[in-house]
Amino acid sequence: MKTIRFLVLLTIIASCFSAALNAADWETYELIDKILALRGPAAPIIHEDLVVFTADSKLRRVGIAFAHENFSNVYWFRQLLVSQDRLNAPIPPGAKVPDPYIDSGIQFHVYEFPNHLKELEYRVIINGLWTIDPSVEKIRRDPVSGLTLSVLPLPLRAKKQNPLNGLPEGLNFTFRGPPGESITVAGDFNSWDPFMYELKETAPGNYSITIPMPPGAYKYVFFYRGQRYADPHNPRRVYTVDGKAASEIIVP
Repeated sequence: MKTIRFLVLLTIIASCFSAALNAADWETYELIDKILALRGPAAPIIHEDLVVFTADSKLRRVGIAFAHENFSNVYWFRQLLVSQDRLNAPIPPGAKVPDPYIDSGIQFHVYEFPNHLKELEYRVIINGLWTIDPSVEKIRRDPVSGLTLSVLPLPLRAKKQNPLNGLPEGLNFTFRGPPGESITVAGDFNSWDPFMYELKETAPGNYSITIPMPPGAYKYVFFYRGQRYADPHNPRRVYTVDGKAASEIIVP
């Protein structure tokens, strides 16, 4: 039952993320776990290059806009629904089938911030009124516009290995997910065999494998719990002959 409930919640969050992120960014399981752990509106959550902003779901409409974008884009929050887990609850004859999802109490937006920023300056729109974020303590008055801005400091980010470049000993594939799982990688380099290359869990939830490959361009996907996933950390997205999304990597 826990597995079914997790997959249901994963599907709901994936649909909510689709308006704000690229196709596969919601596959970051650590971020999903943090959102599901919320019991109400909270201070912004920073995860790698993503920030989750939350607000009370009872508010009619909430949006957010950023100073580095000259407030030209307004991103509207989405309501988060959760499963009632009624899989075992009997429904009396003639009774109305209850809604399987309920309001979590929050609405949220996930924002991917640019690498060069050390902080986010922004304002929120709550029920049609521009204001500061009540969940953030740090504010700043803009000397040009006179507006009071919410300020969110961003952590220093370690430079990531470019997934499009090969290593001298081969290509290194990495995947992040729940610990104790079986993760494999497949592509046109092994006829899409989902069992040949299994990643090793190098740390809890971190999986990796290095595969020797000659120079060339290769398509690949990860297999996790019987499903295929493009690499969320690789922006180079292609489609196979059967129309399914895959990632592409280049060995120079």
